[in-house]
Amino acid sequence: MQTTRDVDVRGLVFNIQKFSVHDGAGIRTLVFLKGCGLRCQWCSNPESQRMTPEKAFNPARCLGADRCGRCLGVCPTKALSLDEEGRLVMDFSLCSECLACVRVCPSRAQSCYGEYKTVDQILRAVERDAVFYARSGGGLTLSGGEAFLQGSFALALLREAHRRHLNTAVETCGFYPYERLQACAPYLDTLIFDVKCADSERHARFTGAGNEGILDNLHRVRRDFPDLPILVRTPVIPGFNDTKEDIAAILDLLPGRTGYELLAYHRLGQPKYASLGRRYPLGEARLAPECMKELQALVEERGRRAEPLA
Repeated sequence: MQTTRDVDVRGLVFNIQKFSVHDGAGIRTLVFLKGCGLRCQWCSNPESQRMTPEKAFNPARCLGADRCGRCLGVCPTKALSLDEEGRLVMDFSLCSECLACVRVCPSRAQSCYGEYKTVDQILRAVERDAVFYARSGGGLTLSGGEAFLQGSFALALLREAHRRHLNTAVETCGFYPYERLQACAPYLDTLIFDVKCADSERHARFTGAGNEGILDNLHRVRRDFPDLPILVRTPVIPGFNDTKEDIAAILDLLPGRTGYELLAYHRLGQPKYASLGRRYPLGEARLAPECMKELQALVEERGRRAEPLA
């Protein structure tokens, strides 16, 4: 029976970011895969959540109907129109995601998040920076969304990267069947695993799902792959997990020999929500000024190191 070679497997990718230094060892190329089973209220990549290419509109880039107006002429559902002041506006509820407007827009005011690429296409882009990986100990990091939601694609990508002697890492939320992580773990040099909250009910309220399966996946991968370096991360979110009690409860749940790192809440992804026709769920939430210092002191008191540990 003929099978598809790893290099020919296709997946849905929404960004390839070069020269990252915060997502694994050394200088890395981040490959962001579409799709996620969680809906975290603070998500900084809302364009990653859906498992399909997704239309976006940035009016700040628009040349205006008087200078261009090409999109108005090709939109079959009349989702694009002019307001009373002659500015282009979009009704996302009418958009069929046909992407006709994207194809004619010269300024990228109309754009699309998500493109199907093969493993080979992605790794050719990654390998262009091989000299930086060799000098810094860097390589490829899969992110998202949730990379393991596209399980077969993630496996093919990691397996071929391993064959090409690329250092590999994955940033994961942990929400998927364990078998996907189990299949990919032999081809990983580092696993970066989010643990967001110890309380499952509160976890579900802020992310759309409980945490039982996530924590089970973390403990199983630690048990089954004792030599795999693992870094657990917690994004500190105001009103969700920003107290010493919250972080202490998370630390109590972690398996032995895992690094641990806190990530401060930020609002850098907020403008993307408007471009997708969505409301930013956390509104004007802010972390208290001394919050991260206090929580970091607690982590250090508990003897946790901010680096992956096997």
